[in-house]
Amino acid sequence: MDSSYSKPVPSPRPRNVFAPLDGGQSGLSRPRQRPPCAPYPDWKPISMTDTLTSSPLAPLLDRLFKQADASWSNADPALANMSAAEQARLMRSKTDYREFYGRMKDLPLAVSPATGKLLYMLARSTRARAIIEFGASFGISTLHLAAALRDNGGGRLITTEFEPAKVARANENLAEAGLADLVELRQGDALQTLATELPERIDLVLLDGAKALYPDILTLLESRLRPGALIVADNADHSPEYLARVRSPASGYLSTPFGDDVELSMRLG
Repeated sequence: MDSSYSKPVPSPRPRNVFAPLDGGQSGLSRPRQRPPCAPYPDWKPISMTDTLTSSPLAPLLDRLFKQADASWSNADPALANMSAAEQARLMRSKTDYREFYGRMKDLPLAVSPATGKLLYMLARSTRARAIIEFGASFGISTLHLAAALRDNGGGRLITTEFEPAKVARANENLAEAGLADLVELRQGDALQTLATELPERIDLVLLDGAKALYPDILTLLESRLRPGALIVADNADHSPEYLARVRSPASGYLSTPFGDDVELSMRLG
């Protein structure tokens, strides 16, 4: 046998860093360290509750969307026969928009189901607590946002509506859904109702009222938007002034079209 050969010595077994330092004799042990994936001290898990797809809200939304689709067949003939060019003119006018929306006081003017789901997801994923909505109508978009607040653990949604009959309908829908406690519905001109008594920090904004007022409403809210706050503008193509503002590199926003008729913007820090 070759005398130069020696048996390999096995490597020492790695010591458990969380085991007692003295083999357990003294009862002392190394303090446990937080695993790298552990949450921050103030982190709390988001509730897995899904109010949006549960009763009573889910069947209510299904009914409201069906009613919204059917309502256009009963619309004022003058409105139904209005040319697209005339509609665009009235929607973009800062003086004649009330005429246009006055003709639609009995129509829901609802967001699409896809946009409603998007609103819920944005509010949940950002853990929004303070939400502002411009243009409640019958409250369909309001219901989506309030459901997100419920599943986020609470918060406050301030929404506005000019037409008294729509305010009444929206309040009825919120009560039926069990979400009225999260919503403050202010009746009147949004340039006045959103001029005072706002949250110190706003997490999410939905613009879905008179398109000509989008820039003015944004100005009212801008100083309270937290860095990273999201602004969802429905039918934003009818507000070219608003789009030019949020898409400008110097505006303090990062903005992009989302879907066919939604502009999604984020307030930069």
